[in-house]
Amino acid sequence: MRVLDVLKQSGKPLFTFEIIPPLKGHTIQDVYETINSLLPFEPGYINITTHQQEVVYIDHPDGSIERRMMRRRPGTVGLSAAIEHTYGIPVVPHLICGGNTKDQLEDQLVELNFLGIENVLALRGDPVSGEKRYVKTPGGYEHTDALVAQIEALKRGEYLDHLYDNGTGISFCVGVAGYPEKHIEAPNMEKDIEMLKRKVDAGADYIVTQLFFDNDAFYRFIDTCRSHGIEVPIIPGIKPLQRKRDLELLPQTFAVDIPNSLVCSVEQASSPADIREIGVDFCIHQVEDLLKNGVPGVHFYTQGKAHAVRKVASATFSS
Repeated sequence: MRVLDVLKQSGKPLFTFEIIPPLKGHTIQDVYETINSLLPFEPGYINITTHQQEVVYIDHPDGSIERRMMRRRPGTVGLSAAIEHTYGIPVVPHLICGGNTKDQLEDQLVELNFLGIENVLALRGDPVSGEKRYVKTPGGYEHTDALVAQIEALKRGEYLDHLYDNGTGISFCVGVAGYPEKHIEAPNMEKDIEMLKRKVDAGADYIVTQLFFDNDAFYRFIDTCRSHGIEVPIIPGIKPLQRKRDLELLPQTFAVDIPNSLVCSVEQASSPADIREIGVDFCIHQVEDLLKNGVPGVHFYTQGKAHAVRKVASATFSS
């Protein structure tokens, strides 16, 4: 089922979450355990992340160092198919510009279509691990709106190889990312909204936001989007803060502000367990406020760990 149809048919705000493919050497059972622990909250759909290659440095016995590009978390397409066919829950695999040519992206879309998957989240992707900035893959895309346009062209049966023009169209429900406090690389909020509108104008069906801790920032983001003619559903993305290091890492990684009340509570906590409880309690109040203000759903970033999300969902999404 397509995400837009899930939203229309639900009749209540959706509980959804994102999982990460396991590292090489781990099994799909790790993923199933995460999903099983969250099934009682009736997830509307499940996102599966994808990651481009990382820079890895390998020390050799002769003292030389080899710089190698490796993909440590492969399997997004296969994992997506396994989850949808095992649980009957719609999946939303991430499709990223980074590390892919246009032809490789088309091939992934064809494979997803063969597997009966109807949704994708179109993203530019992060810079390669170990690199400071995003670099376009030769033959690929600089920005997500071009990827969305490619997906839209497939609906019309327009393939990159014009020998196959007028072929059978492939239709996906396309989500894109939005940033309530602007993308870390955007020069200002106005330019970031302009980029978001380009993605929607290219054919995106809905928006899911980057994580945030200030609900007022999300509400301002909604108002700004609507004032710029962006009318598609906007789903807030949430992550419970769980470590003291998050106070530094999350702002550096995602350019988010953490409310001072939360910062002070974490700094005064006497143990890691207390910090986890503080993060969960803050997130519960955050979700309660979002639901009270009529959001279409709440999307949780689990980072492969469901314990905190399960606590928040139990307090906010239990029947």
